[in-house]
Amino acid sequence: MSWGFFFDNTRCTGCRTCEMACKDYHDLDASLTYRRVIDYEGGTWQRSAEGETVPHGVYAYHLSLACNHCTDPACMHVCPTGAMHKDERGLVWPDHRKCIGCGYCTMACPYHAPLIDQYAKKSVKCDGCRTRIDADLRPLCVEACPLRALDCGDVGELAARHPQTVRSIPPLPEEDATHPNLLIKPSEAAAWALESGGHIANREEIR
Repeated sequence: MSWGFFFDNTRCTGCRTCEMACKDYHDLDASLTYRRVIDYEGGTWQRSAEGETVPHGVYAYHLSLACNHCTDPACMHVCPTGAMHKDERGLVWPDHRKCIGCGYCTMACPYHAPLIDQYAKKSVKCDGCRTRIDADLRPLCVEACPLRALDCGDVGELAARHPQTVRSIPPLPEEDATHPNLLIKPSEAAAWALESGGHIANREEIR
């Protein structure tokens, strides 16, 4: 089974309800965030013949991102103890009985999903709310989204429910990096970003 997330880039308003619901459910302090909202923007301003300053190709959008439970997870490949693993549902998470807190997983993941808990000295990350899934419930981030921009489940079923998706929009890496189980319905702004580039507007917030 390949388990993953769907994200509707056309609906997300960047409210961060998903992020806060996740932090509350997992009782995370300010130093840890399993789901992050990236603000991405681009475009320029130009001077018109009349001397007015007008926007040119200006856009902004939000991207809610957690662990993508990749088909080829970089974090798992570099783990020296086998703590980071993929379970029978396709969820990727660290076994704290084996984790030594070396941080290799945090360095290897291009999505920056695994983190090191500085108190426990262990790797921590989104595990898809596996205990909720065991109880036939959806992850808190999916339940909490007021715009219904998130969905989850088997990737094949997600693709059937949400056609015409992609697996990468800026600023995410190309999908062949780890083959993420993330389906994205791209917005028109994401198409502009592919053509003209852009930048992360809240880099300090998501570090």
